[in-house]
Amino acid sequence: MTKVHFRSYIHKKMILFPQRIDKDIAEDDPVRLLDALVDNLMLDNVYMLYKPSGRKPYHPQMMLKVILYAYMNNIYSCRRIESLLKRDIHFIYLAGYEQPDFITINRFRNRVKKEINNIFTQVVLILAAKGLISLDVEYIDGTKIESKANKYTFVWKRTVEKNRAKLQEQIRTLLLQVDDVIAQDNAAKTEGVEFTAALLDEISEELNKSLESAPEPKTKEEKQAVRTKKKQLKELEKKRNKLQEYDQQLEVMGERNSYSKTDPDATFMHMKEDAMRNGQTKPGYNLQIATENQFITNFALYANRTDTLTLSSFLESFKSRYHRYAKTVVADSGYGSEENYLFMDIHNMEAYVKYNYFHKEQRPRYTPNPFSPASLYYNKEQDFYVCPMGQHMKRIGLKRSLTSNGFVTYSVHYQAERCDGCPLRGSCFKARGNRIIEVNHQLQHYKQKARELLTSEEGIKHRGRRCIEPEAVFGQTKYNKAYKRFRHFGKDKVNMDFAFFAIAFNIGKMCRKTNLKELKAVMEVLFVTFRYTIQVYIGYLKPNKSFYMKLAA
Repeated sequence: MTKVHFRSYIHKKMILFPQRIDKDIAEDDPVRLLDALVDNLMLDNVYMLYKPSGRKPYHPQMMLKVILYAYMNNIYSCRRIESLLKRDIHFIYLAGYEQPDFITINRFRNRVKKEINNIFTQVVLILAAKGLISLDVEYIDGTKIESKANKYTFVWKRTVEKNRAKLQEQIRTLLLQVDDVIAQDNAAKTEGVEFTAALLDEISEELNKSLESAPEPKTKEEKQAVRTKKKQLKELEKKRNKLQEYDQQLEVMGERNSYSKTDPDATFMHMKEDAMRNGQTKPGYNLQIATENQFITNFALYANRTDTLTLSSFLESFKSRYHRYAKTVVADSGYGSEENYLFMDIHNMEAYVKYNYFHKEQRPRYTPNPFSPASLYYNKEQDFYVCPMGQHMKRIGLKRSLTSNGFVTYSVHYQAERCDGCPLRGSCFKARGNRIIEVNHQLQHYKQKARELLTSEEGIKHRGRRCIEPEAVFGQTKYNKAYKRFRHFGKDKVNMDFAFFAIAFNIGKMCRKTNLKELKAVMEVLFVTFRYTIQVYIGYLKPNKSFYMKLAA
């Protein structure tokens, strides 16, 4: 029988001259690109978070590389990262044989939660320098992501207000029952006025003093009266504590209609992922992102469930990040409102933002309602409308309304002169008297402007791209990256966690669209020639006008 020869196998052999850690890592592996990118980031503000005295901490560059590479590979657990630092060659290469435990990794994330946004901005500026994005256009959309909070720890504003009103009546009734001049006077003074915890504290103290200064009861009836007063005083203190609890809940809630007890920053919202199909609300955050070429260029978290009320502040966050507004904004019909159109018009943005019924108007068989105010003829000079029967509808008044954001809208009312005997009355309207229409001229103007932009050649192009921009990013985030639920409590920590994810997402996509040599060349130009610009962008320095004039020359 022929003898088989095997390669020598000594799994416990000692290597006197250790090999390079990256010997078995490919030259174009994403881990090398991540390593080169983080080495060139400006982390001055991160270094300032550490104290010069005490035990030497792990290097922030190493910690940042390890966490970002974990997020690039759908690993979000600190314990899992700790395990991979001991047995995965890519993590060992990035860490240089350092092995921080899961507590240290988590503390580092919490330490840099205020500076991680600057790091995200630097990565986006590298993308712009590479030519992968221009930062001139924002494709905006939002999605709701569930919080880590328990879904049964809800506090509803309507319920709290209802119970608080009942408690006010119970307190007033209790004070009237207390056989004491102090309580009776306070109950009379607060007739029709709300009680406060501070006022109930004062009443309780006065009642306590009156009980202490009263003579020792002798008869059975006097002892029973004292016991009754003490019982009423205890009940008053109990209701005071409950009132204080309701006031704290309303303070935490603010303008929201609900919050979670385990995560007060989370608001109960309807999620797309409804396994029970019963419309159950869950605690979560409204995540708004801006994308370009499927890279995340901006993000923000809101407690507001409605996308319409988030657009203006989201566009402001883009300016605070990059010191300028985007030239073009593309968004769905959920963002089409007078307030948003006005904001974009003031800041000279091209608003490719749909409004309600835009899709309905684009249908081939769509026929507009001839009786709607938008279909009636309007004489701008003399300010009147003409109904289908040729009758003038004159202006009769102005209506002022206030939105949830505090934005003021104005609508004009027009009334027909005589609708009695009109053959189109049944089709036109069915109410009594003459027909009255309400028209918001500014909103009509912005809708017409948006319609012209959206139906233009450029508008059709942007509408086509919007479907594959933020929607694709959300699909990759939730299903390819398994990022369907936040893993932290509190908005600041949730914002930090998504910032890490957004950086890792952009780097991962950059790895698929570029190579290491090109990236090193771009970073060399970016961080040497334009280092001052980066410092201005991320807030280290104030803008210097003379520098930009020299740069333009």
